[in-house]
Amino acid sequence: MPENLKQAIRKKILTLLRNQKEEERLKKSGKILKKLFSLPEFQRSHTILFYASFDGEVETFEMMKQAHKLKKMIALPFMIKDQKKITPRLVRNLKTGLHSGPYGIQQPKDEHVEDLTLEQLDLVIVPGVAFDKKNYRLGRGHGYYDRFLSRLPAGVPTIGLAYDFQIVDRLPHLHEHDLPVSRVIAN
Repeated sequence: MPENLKQAIRKKILTLLRNQKEEERLKKSGKILKKLFSLPEFQRSHTILFYASFDGEVETFEMMKQAHKLKKMIALPFMIKDQKKITPRLVRNLKTGLHSGPYGIQQPKDEHVEDLTLEQLDLVIVPGVAFDKKNYRLGRGHGYYDRFLSRLPAGVPTIGLAYDFQIVDRLPHLHEHDLPVSRVIAN
């Protein structure tokens, strides 16, 4: 039953994400950006792992541009599909340094990349289809972020970004690797 419930929540919220008007999505994303940039965790960070937003998610490309202007080092996940693994890679140029990776998600190109160790990350911005009141997340069902978050050193803040309709009271937890994020910023 819990797996069916996860699938139902995932399907419902993905539909809401995809059907949201672009103007509304960008307006809410701008408010989330302001909340994120005001956090002490963001302000003291030097190297931030963002995610490349797609399919209606909270817009992160503007966040990355503005963070870069603030002299933050920007990294994005590089997905190794056959291992279902994420490796953080430094991105020096958002316009020319990305290409379409697994699932159509933008990721760093192979050439001229710099892999980062998990210890080099000061902050991780985490996508999610849904989050609950205890900051647990529901992803797209492939497990990349669950495995990645379980490997992060203790003390690295993890922040989920969401629209209000992505916040639910409680998500079913099926696996011991289901980990909450440090906090969720929603609008």
